[in-house]
Amino acid sequence: MEPVTPARAWNLPPIMCAGALAEWLQLSVGDLEWFADLKALGYQKNAARLRHYHYRVLLKHSGAIRLIESPKPRLKQLQRQILAGILEKIPPHPAAHGFLKGRSIQTFVALHVGQHIVLRMDLRDFFPSFAAARIKAFFRTLGYSQSVAGLLGGICTNATPRDVWSKPAFDINPQQLREARVLYARAHLPQGAPTSPALANLCSYRIDCRLAGLAKSAGVAYTRYADDLAFSGGDAFERAAERFSTHVAAILLEEGLAVHHRKTRIMRQGVRQHLAGLVTNQRINVFRDDFDRLKATLTNCVRHGPESQNHGGRPLFRSHLDGRVGFLETVNPARGKRLRAIFNQISWE
Repeated sequence: MEPVTPARAWNLPPIMCAGALAEWLQLSVGDLEWFADLKALGYQKNAARLRHYHYRVLLKHSGAIRLIESPKPRLKQLQRQILAGILEKIPPHPAAHGFLKGRSIQTFVALHVGQHIVLRMDLRDFFPSFAAARIKAFFRTLGYSQSVAGLLGGICTNATPRDVWSKPAFDINPQQLREARVLYARAHLPQGAPTSPALANLCSYRIDCRLAGLAKSAGVAYTRYADDLAFSGGDAFERAAERFSTHVAAILLEEGLAVHHRKTRIMRQGVRQHLAGLVTNQRINVFRDDFDRLKATLTNCVRHGPESQNHGGRPLFRSHLDGRVGFLETVNPARGKRLRAIFNQISWE
């Protein structure tokens, strides 16, 4: 298959066949086929040695289920090579801001600061919505053969065994459990693999193009951070925001994604406008409650010692607090400086 026209300028490795892919990954062909697991043996057989992932079922605050699928070290090494050697050479859409070098939640929200109205939408089951067939088709558009694209797609996707759901650590709604089993049983992008964020962004390129085009036609700004979508505009957008969100949902449905409608928010200037945990009304800022809680934690660390505040038993509590202060310093330097002064007074001995 001929690569799409822009791909000729991306300097991608010329991998012509399965043997060449095995050589590029420094594997035997047999090991390559085992890691790609195109026969889904890891799903069908209840044997730990045939599985390439560790699984952890989590319950979100909303009550929804999240499955973390962490690749074992050898597979993770292969995925990192694919990420560095292929995926990171492909430019993402300008509207995408998640998991990308030089972009962050601050660049995600920057276009929406001070806008008259902000529309926030959330996608359901973002990573598992990208099926293996879609990933394989993406590698085909880069010019790779059917066999090479299939093997690359196999290394980057996973079908979750049914027994992963048999003994959750908490009560799960039976209907949600059935839906999760069906969703994750199909080979998909695993949340936890190094390649999944990049592949999700790249496979969303057409979606971003369509949504950016829709936004432009309405005089609206658009950005996306993984499964968070943000649109903002002036007075004209306020009158059309609800109808606009319906058009967005229809486009996403056509592209195989679904909106979490209960999380859709239309935020006007009279209320707190927030995206990805940052306030955007007049300038980018953190929630006042978050600042106050962190300040109280740091103050109590100074007064009573850091162990008194490590309620979750974090092994790297100092690094955890340092990271939270550092993040606030990037968002609001003045407030961050005040918290840094308190942090520096903590005795860690």
